[in-house]
Amino acid sequence: MTIRILIVDDHLVVREGLKLILETNPRYAVAVEASNGMEALRLVDANKPDVILLDLNMPEMSGLDTMEALRAKGFDIPVIILTTYNEDEMMIRGLELGAKGYLLKDTGREMIFRSIDAAVRGETLLLPEITGKVFANRLAEKAKEASPAKLSLTDKELIVLQAVARGSRSKEIGFDMGISERTVKSHLTSIYNKLGVDSRPQAVAVAVERGILHL
Repeated sequence: MTIRILIVDDHLVVREGLKLILETNPRYAVAVEASNGMEALRLVDANKPDVILLDLNMPEMSGLDTMEALRAKGFDIPVIILTTYNEDEMMIRGLELGAKGYLLKDTGREMIFRSIDAAVRGETLLLPEITGKVFANRLAEKAKEASPAKLSLTDKELIVLQAVARGSRSKEIGFDMGISERTVKSHLTSIYNKLGVDSRPQAVAVAVERGILHL
């Protein structure tokens, strides 16, 4: 199956660079490109992409506004954020809106492919070297909303959450822990319920904010 991709970035050189990388693998095809969120919204319905690579900082309509508009219109297309190292708060908000991960604009070819594949499977690929920076400011600025004791995460749930923060998949976590993938997903469901979230990025974000998880 060919994965159809919409690239949304206001810089032509970024779009062209990503397109060149994606075209080296026949599994991926750039269905369409957009230079801002308004243009992307017009193109989504007509082109039906499988994944959206979305810049955060754009004129006319930002990446965050675009994600909110996609949600309002009922589009359930996985979004991967394209970002730089100085957009921490926007990256956090993007993950809260349901982004399936984030890529630095100079990310290597294989990591781009891995992130897209994970997004298509409905999974989130978090890069630990970026995750720590993303949540560092939030952790420093916000008071802890709850203590680990109050949340009562079990030892196994903490191990699963730490593995998620490293970017491990459910199957990999299960193999390392000697449990089934189904049991890992059960632990994740319990973690989501206890933290009041519904995705891996949100779980990591909340756990870091509350001092449960240290990256």
